[in-house]
Amino acid sequence: MKITCNQQILSKTLNTVSKAVSTRTTLPVLKGILLEAKADGSLTLTASDLEISIQKTIQVNVEEPGSAVVVSKLFGDIIRKLPNEEILLEQAEDGSILIKTNSSEFTVVSLPVDEFPKVSDQEEERDHLVFDAEIFKDMVKKTSFAASLDESKGVLVGVLTEIHPESVSMVALDGYRLAISTEKMTSAEDNHFIISAKIINEISKIIAEDGDAEDVEIYLGKKKATFRIGTTEVVLRLMEGEYIKYRDIMPTQSTTDIVIGRAILQESIERASLLAREGKNNLIKMTIKNNLLTITSRSEEGNVREEIIMEKEGEDLEIGFNSKFVIDVLKVIDDDEIVMHFLTGTSPCMVKPVSGDAYEYLILPVRIPTM
Repeated sequence: MKITCNQQILSKTLNTVSKAVSTRTTLPVLKGILLEAKADGSLTLTASDLEISIQKTIQVNVEEPGSAVVVSKLFGDIIRKLPNEEILLEQAEDGSILIKTNSSEFTVVSLPVDEFPKVSDQEEERDHLVFDAEIFKDMVKKTSFAASLDESKGVLVGVLTEIHPESVSMVALDGYRLAISTEKMTSAEDNHFIISAKIINEISKIIAEDGDAEDVEIYLGKKKATFRIGTTEVVLRLMEGEYIKYRDIMPTQSTTDIVIGRAILQESIERASLLAREGKNNLIKMTIKNNLLTITSRSEEGNVREEIIMEKEGEDLEIGFNSKFVIDVLKVIDDDEIVMHFLTGTSPCMVKPVSGDAYEYLILPVRIPTM
């Protein structure tokens, strides 16, 4: 193998592909990136941790086709530190890789190509979906934060995607909050799949880094899915298991409804949480009375009180929340105003848009201790 390529293009590609490199493995080859140079002038870089594989192709000058596996961290660090100019990569007879620029020269060992896992879905595809790239990123942002971090909770560490003939929804929940994002999309038939929140966040980052991709193509199999984003291909395992019937846990009625400015509510809770962090459960108390929402928090360090004017329909109410769970929701919403629905001081709160159903959030309350 002998090629020349631009440092910046190669560095950016390594940054994308290395997201699939395994950091915890006893197999040395999984810490590597496969380089495949072809006579047509293409260089394909591939990494895999057996759960997710990322492959990206760039155009280079190929003098001698060939393939090699390089240690991802060392090779990536070297390429990133080199100046922005043409780089020569050449494989010696002993398998080592020469990395050369006008003023620098490195030689690094390579790993056995035949031990690198074959990246192929080799599976009959059930469905082909096309997402708008920006919509996909936005839906991931609005939901993935609510997925569980506890691996023992099975599919709850994932994000559920539900495809309907005229809409698509992403859903995540961890037992304390539930997040749903819905957008219009036309599909031939109903479908659903679950992807680990960690992996779907990486896909979202790849879309952001690509910059040019307008669409995300998804090819679904029974156990795997392939995502195509520009010249990047991601093959991943779908999570297996039955997702919770989340609609069953959502309140269908309320006794108190408020319309309130999202930004001012977020800022007030963030200030109140400075003291809430010093106590237990990041506890803040919301008191809804007439057209005033009062947010209070107290700890051994002191106490805080914030007041916000709002629009209210229904009864007055007192309810406690973990401030982090409310802030997490408010941070991913772009609307100027939101609607909050309450049933009792010990029932879940629902957060929705003023009109439409682009998002729905359920937040469990925290019992307020008697003072």
